[in-house]
Amino acid sequence: MKTFGRLALYGLGGLLVFLLGVVLYNASWFDAPHGDGHIKLLAHRGVHQTFSHDDLKNDTCTAERINPPTHDFIENTLPAMEAAFAAGADVVELDVHLTPEKTFAVMHDWTVDCRTEGKGVTEELGIAYLKTLDLGYGYTADNGKTFPLRGKGVGLLPTLDEVLTRFPDKHFLINFKSRRAEEGEALANLIKAHPEWRKAIWGSYGGGEPTDKSLALIDGLRGYTNKSLMKCIMDYELTGWTGIVPGSCRNTIVVVPSNYAWAVWGWPHKFTRRIEQAGSTVILLGPLDLKDVGSTGIDSLDDIKHIPAGFAGFVWTNRIELIAPELRRQGR
Repeated sequence: MKTFGRLALYGLGGLLVFLLGVVLYNASWFDAPHGDGHIKLLAHRGVHQTFSHDDLKNDTCTAERINPPTHDFIENTLPAMEAAFAAGADVVELDVHLTPEKTFAVMHDWTVDCRTEGKGVTEELGIAYLKTLDLGYGYTADNGKTFPLRGKGVGLLPTLDEVLTRFPDKHFLINFKSRRAEEGEALANLIKAHPEWRKAIWGSYGGGEPTDKSLALIDGLRGYTNKSLMKCIMDYELTGWTGIVPGSCRNTIVVVPSNYAWAVWGWPHKFTRRIEQAGSTVILLGPLDLKDVGSTGIDSLDDIKHIPAGFAGFVWTNRIELIAPELRRQGR
């Protein structure tokens, strides 16, 4: 019995030493940051109106719950994108719908009913009609008492062609809002017709079918779906402790919520270095609330504390006009 007890004790000690070794091997405590020392920023929808996420659902009209406006910019418009790049965005995320004319309309919502005076499903409406709408029509911060952006968004809905013509030397993350594979084909055809725009298409994500199709047809394009991202994260949790990056995390985009980053092997510096060496890009989100359907980012000055010192990946933000100047002030 004593011998058995000693063996069990040795076994437990060996296991503890092994686990300690794994932790130390994946720790970034003494791992020097890499990259150029500056955080790269991804501006979600450009400079836009923010809104309350309380009890947010997929069909919630966010224009009806905006915070009191501090500017007149409207999401997914050319002025909003220009302001985001001017503030310091490296990439702007935008949303697309393929209209009956096979033209990509740049707009977030599945229908136009929320933000505009129009009615109907966005992808079923002609681009000529979409361009007559007032994108600022439905915005209110006081439950409909006033509409501070009404009349300021008339004719501002752009096509993806117009975006790329205006900003051919910038970078965009394309969000497919539908599940139509033909949207991925349409994006590939657009790039084939305009190869000078290829570098501007930084990545794609969203609906599985169009995203997968775009990644298959556009050489070198990186992107992700919810399914592919979850597979990458789960596979990495199984192998990452050894330093091995699984195939599902190669040549893609890996999104990490800041409140779960602690669970990722090698976070932050060893992880980002491993992922980048595998041909992928890391994007840091804000804290993830599993009950929240919205995209949270590093959106307040307090949120900046979630960005590790020397972080070499991209940071997702809904407040580029606030976050970028503060990071510059900090020399980051």
